[in-house]
Amino acid sequence: MMTDGTAVAFATAASSDRTDGRSLGERIVGSAVGDRVYVAVITGFAICVPVLLLLILLEVAIGGWPALREFGFGFLTSSEWDPVRHQFGAAPAIFGTIVTSIVALVIATPLALGVAIFLSEYAPPWLRQPVGFLVDLLAAIPSVVYGLWGIFVLAPVLRSHVVPFLKVTLHLGATPFFSGPDYGRSVLAASIILAIMVLPYISAVSREVLLAVPRSQREAALALGATRWEMIQKAVLPYARSGIIGGVILGLGRALGETMAVTMLIGNRHEISASLLAPGYTMASIIANEFSEASDDMHLSALMAVGFVLLVLTLIVNAIARWLVWRVGRAPGVQR
Repeated sequence: MMTDGTAVAFATAASSDRTDGRSLGERIVGSAVGDRVYVAVITGFAICVPVLLLLILLEVAIGGWPALREFGFGFLTSSEWDPVRHQFGAAPAIFGTIVTSIVALVIATPLALGVAIFLSEYAPPWLRQPVGFLVDLLAAIPSVVYGLWGIFVLAPVLRSHVVPFLKVTLHLGATPFFSGPDYGRSVLAASIILAIMVLPYISAVSREVLLAVPRSQREAALALGATRWEMIQKAVLPYARSGIIGGVILGLGRALGETMAVTMLIGNRHEISASLLAPGYTMASIIANEFSEASDDMHLSALMAVGFVLLVLTLIVNAIARWLVWRVGRAPGVQR
């Protein structure tokens, strides 16, 4: 038990700490040489990460600068990609990257959110961990395995069953989005593979955000007579909206940079088409396909410029996602 003299001593120490302007922890860390060395080392390690990122960004920008200087803004709007005549335009690759990522999010977001709600609100404790582990395990499967599965399983199923159902039964063939023949390898096939690949990221972030919603939110809604679904719909989901959106954008950042699986399934045709059944190109796939075959400096610089655009776009998307998730974590009443 603490005596009065001990309490007075602690109070005096705390008062001296406040008057000194430094906390007790800061004074202890600064009192030993080993502590100062340790702080300096881990601070250096922490600084290395943003410095490395800036160096990568700088190196890619320097490599792509000749192409960006030669073609200007037209590099982002032109559809011509002819290495023989030194004409390079990245518009089809940018278009394909955006379309496949958006379609993947449209498919993956409802599934991931449903899984997150089930695991955070409905699943019993004995089932929550195994199901969550299996969903997260999807992120550990190599990209090339997804690509092989897409070639030998997904593409034949799309060609034989899914696309005829969409075009004939649902009469979507009259729309520009499902017009033309389907050869299996298309924007739609690449988007479905991307949806499977980003699903665990969206689900994991959404699950953590839903679990961070204070219990008082749920109890207040139930006390007012809400059913369990009404409690989730009107008390939990609005509170976690920013974090869920952040998880979706984080999945978008993952989808933007995917390479191998998309390259194996998208068809790799450098043109812009409104149809999801047509082959296409992405920024990551064009780099993967042509980097080893770049025969001159301008071709190599054009590929580096595509990489620079992709890197900047991915950094912006991930920064927005992290900020939205951080907002939820800093909200008043969130349990940590």
